[in-house]
Amino acid sequence: MDSVQAVLLALIQGLTEFLPVSSSAHLILPSQLLGWPDQGLAFDVAVHAGTLAAVVFYYRQALSGFVDGVLGRGDAVGVSRQEVKCLAVATLPALVAGLLFSEVIDGYLRGTAVIATTTLFFGLLLGLSYRYRLAGDDEQPVTRIDHAVIIGLAQALALIPGTSRSGITITASLFLGYNVATAARFSFLLSIPVIFGALVLMLIRQTDAFLSASHLGLTALAMVISAISAYLTIAFFVGLVKRVGMMPFVVYRVVLSLGLFSIVVFL
Repeated sequence: MDSVQAVLLALIQGLTEFLPVSSSAHLILPSQLLGWPDQGLAFDVAVHAGTLAAVVFYYRQALSGFVDGVLGRGDAVGVSRQEVKCLAVATLPALVAGLLFSEVIDGYLRGTAVIATTTLFFGLLLGLSYRYRLAGDDEQPVTRIDHAVIIGLAQALALIPGTSRSGITITASLFLGYNVATAARFSFLLSIPVIFGALVLMLIRQTDAFLSASHLGLTALAMVISAISAYLTIAFFVGLVKRVGMMPFVVYRVVLSLGLFSIVVFL
């Protein structure tokens, strides 16, 4: 892996991890079109660590409030504890599905045709859900356990490449009647345990490959690039959707899926 590939893939990971457009769909395009080799486990761990650092730093005040709530401090102890419960509940389906089906998904559902299909289908579903959103742009905590279960089950579908983890969780939240700002907030907070769990799983399964990785300087650079780009993307997305909504991302996903289908047909 050369420096151009590392920088570009790190940027793609950081920019698309939190947008409802599917990072896997974007990562496959340069590999298919430019014939790049697989970037390796160490690189995957680094860029995921970068995006994790970005979302933790962006929501550091909310996370501090969660800690205070769990410890019984502050003015909103009940709300903070309830939202922590909701985040935990919403994390479980993806965790269980990942443990049970990750090998099947890796073996049979990572093809370009699958990613193109899910990019299109779940993009259109995102557009449909936008019609059910609650008005307003104030961020509110999600405190209903039944809603957390539904959002968590939706998130489990994101194990299928092309679905988009942020896209499907925002879609579920909008169908449940939350406004866009609240849906995005809960989706991004929910990414913290999911990305952390993915990192741990990668390291457990392939510890030797990670420890023997070369080009550690390039890998470290990729982590920094993904962290900075992911942080800027979160800030950009939260502000953008309050002004223009979700439809630009729906249109983009449709166009992207057409590009992926063209790869299937012509390459």
